[in-house]
Amino acid sequence: MARVCAITGKKPASGRSYTLRGIAKKKKGIGLKITGCTNRRFLPNLKSKRVWIPEEKRFVTMRLSTSALRTIDKKGIGPVIRKLRKSGQKI
Repeated sequence: MARVCAITGKKPASGRSYTLRGIAKKKKGIGLKITGCTNRRFLPNLKSKRVWIPEEKRFVTMRLSTSALRTIDKKGIGPVIRKLRKSGQKI
């Protein structure tokens, strides 16, 4: 299963992790130097959540980011599901 939020579409982003060495200029050193960099992934904060849809009288298990859970709390599950279906997603 892909690490993608069903509502917001958040997915892993890539970046770098830097290793620093040296003494900061503030502390009378010559400054910090990058001695190595490795690739890393920034993963979205996904939770598997069972959501009750009152219009259909059923539960749906979705993989949602925590920001999507806040969106559902604010707008309600009905409008969010309608918007997803309008865009062509299957739920």
